[in-house]
Amino acid sequence: LREYYLRKVAEGKNKMLVLNNVRNKIIHRAFAVINKQKPYEKNYINNLVTS
Repeated sequence: LREYYLRKVAEGKNKMLVLNNVRNKIIHRAFAVINKQKPYEKNYINNLVTS
């Protein structure tokens, strides 16, 4: 998330806007862990099938 923050600020985005986006990402990840009742995996790979 740090890289995301730094990249967006370098693009010229407002720091508070980017910080709120980071907070939102953390909240989404936390709720996903709670709902799925599985431990957080930092290197999670989504297995979506693309055709």
